[in-house]
Amino acid sequence: MKAVDPNSLDVKGNYKFLTGSVIPRPIAFVTSETETGVLNAAPFSYFNVITADPPLISISVGRKNGEMKDTARNIFHKKEFVVHIPDESYIEAVNVTAASLPPDESEVELAGLTTVESTSIHVPGIKEASIRMECVLEQIIPLGGTADNPAADLIIGQVVQYHIKEELYDNGRIDAEALKPVGRLAGNDYVKLGETFAIKRPE
Repeated sequence: MKAVDPNSLDVKGNYKFLTGSVIPRPIAFVTSETETGVLNAAPFSYFNVITADPPLISISVGRKNGEMKDTARNIFHKKEFVVHIPDESYIEAVNVTAASLPPDESEVELAGLTTVESTSIHVPGIKEASIRMECVLEQIIPLGGTADNPAADLIIGQVVQYHIKEELYDNGRIDAEALKPVGRLAGNDYVKLGETFAIKRPE
């Protein structure tokens, strides 16, 4: 077994080790609005569930040269956003939204995606998504780097409304095979759901 000291690696080296090891990672496709009302969209694979009571999710948004990215800055100001679960049907469009655009240009328009009004918040969602979650900001925590130059913003959001295609939802359960979710690997690689299996948990 090879031992690797994280302190012996630079930031890129640690990034490669983590993103190549923590796989597959779920993707949060996030829409947020600028202060002037431009709808931004971007995918983030540092994403997970925190708790169901209340329903809280977390997204880590890396900074660039210590500056907040558009998504984090929008959420900081507007206090709301929408998280979508990418699936095979529109993953290529999601990938397009990862392009670096100025804040006043919409990645949604660039990717040719369709907006849909939210019911509990003002930020629109994306119609192509089979699952979307309207969220309000619970906390935003600068982390990593230094006190003067954080490496990322950890966004914690509370889900205030779920939306799901009816054919995917049955008696409180979601049909994962029908959803066809897409996860993230390292580099340019993604992963489909693939084979699933069950192991009974001990009581």
